[in-house]
Amino acid sequence: MAKSVNKVILLGNVGKDPEIRSTPNGVMVANFTLATSDRFQDAGGNWQDRTEWHTLVAFKRTAEIVRDYVKKGTKLYIEGKLQTRSWDDKETGAKKYRTEIIVNDLSLLSGRDEGSSGAGGYTRAASSSSSSASFDQRPAAAAAGGPDEFAQSAEISDDDIPF
Repeated sequence: MAKSVNKVILLGNVGKDPEIRSTPNGVMVANFTLATSDRFQDAGGNWQDRTEWHTLVAFKRTAEIVRDYVKKGTKLYIEGKLQTRSWDDKETGAKKYRTEIIVNDLSLLSGRDEGSSGAGGYTRAASSSSSSASFDQRPAAAAAGGPDEFAQSAEISDDDIPF
């Protein structure tokens, strides 16, 4: 059998807050949309923007990251694959199809203050031994007493990275 590839790469903005749910087996699922834009010249030579909307689905740990860090307006880099589901409509009995992008990897590209109400840096919860995180309402450098003190006192491990 010849090799095949099913890979999607997107860079865009989240259209609305993600919908988070769990399956009966307890697997977390995040559904959200991502907008990408193309710019082209029309027949009159004017530049036009065309927005394409993509339906994305994330599972397990990726869905937890979406739940905790992604909301309307967040800029994301996504890698995933196309998947088409089909089902019979309960009302009409007609066959319905939905093509979605299953998210394998995502990178958060928005700054902390872009599209968010609270500014500030990422800080590890001091009283918790788990990998949960909290966000301080002041910039991290100011909380540590200045940029130089912050840089010298920062000890970052893999548990500090939210993705």
